[in-house]
Amino acid sequence: MRSPKSPRQGGFFYAAIPRITQGMSTLLHTIQQAATLAALEEIRIGVLGLNGSLTQQLKELGKLPPEERKARGAALNVEKQAITEAIQARKTELEETALAHRLATEKVDVTLPAARYEQGKIHPLTAAMEEIAAALRTLGFVHAYGPEIETDDYNFTKLNLPPHHPARQDQDTFYLNPFNTDGKTYLLRTQTSNVQVRTLETHKPPFRVMGIGKVFRRDYDLTHTPQFHQVEGMMVEPGTTFAHMAGVLSEFLRLFFGQQLKTRLRPHYFPFTEPSAELDMQCPFCKTSTGSNGGCRVCKFSGWIELLGCGMVHRNVLAVGGLTPEQHPGFAFGAGVERLAMLKYGVPDLRLFYESHAAFLRQYGKAPVSAA
Repeated sequence: MRSPKSPRQGGFFYAAIPRITQGMSTLLHTIQQAATLAALEEIRIGVLGLNGSLTQQLKELGKLPPEERKARGAALNVEKQAITEAIQARKTELEETALAHRLATEKVDVTLPAARYEQGKIHPLTAAMEEIAAALRTLGFVHAYGPEIETDDYNFTKLNLPPHHPARQDQDTFYLNPFNTDGKTYLLRTQTSNVQVRTLETHKPPFRVMGIGKVFRRDYDLTHTPQFHQVEGMMVEPGTTFAHMAGVLSEFLRLFFGQQLKTRLRPHYFPFTEPSAELDMQCPFCKTSTGSNGGCRVCKFSGWIELLGCGMVHRNVLAVGGLTPEQHPGFAFGAGVERLAMLKYGVPDLRLFYESHAAFLRQYGKAPVSAA
């Protein structure tokens, strides 16, 4: 019989046990002599595990008479506590020994150069949108906003797109299942021109607004992705002419690209402008405006790249705001942000913007502007 006031045995603590049997003494000694954490864990499983010896004894308590069950249960619980404390104490000793060994044998060479610090970069699309907005602000344009989930009415009808227009077909537009009972058809907007319509409804001229945001179309190839970004601009002021539009667009491109560009305006058709035009620029990749040198895949071997669409706002669109082209003429234009970014930064494939390659971001990402 050991004294209950002697809680330490062989270098570890355990609960006071009324009577330590030979088997218990041997087990405690075995625990203290465990040389590794793996060996210690093996002992723990063999005694306290699901099928351990002590666990089995605890399971057998229910078979004992009531007068023996209480005394036997108390004794087994005391042994379990002692074994648990002994294992934990030995585990702590082994961990401290292992740590001391590592500290004595492992060294850090402080003369080695530090790991390279990689500074984050702004995604080229984000940088392009910021630069586009800055250029248009210089020309007096202010931000206007519209929802990305739009009605068929604002996305098509009020922009003078007839019911049979190809853009309204399912293969070109992401239509949404009705999620309310208002009877309207909802879709993911295919253009930021919905900003123009909402501005005409809520503002009185003169005004110059720009809308920059996400748009969605069913398309995916070298120069198209299902989600992309557009910039729209609309200027409605007395006396505005087609020549004013050409001048504003020329200055906008000069501010954005920072150089004199070889461009051309060619007649085109858009339902929401009349007259309408496409503005093209010389392909910066193959460096030819005629295609005589063979061209490239980006410009489809023509030497020219379609840059943006533009034109005088159609009278049917102006009528949304109760305006007429005779009293309140205006022009509008729209361009893909990805296309502008590709041409400015020299990105050969539009899909690279969305594939999250670290090498792409290192090459084309823009360094953040210092807060100072």
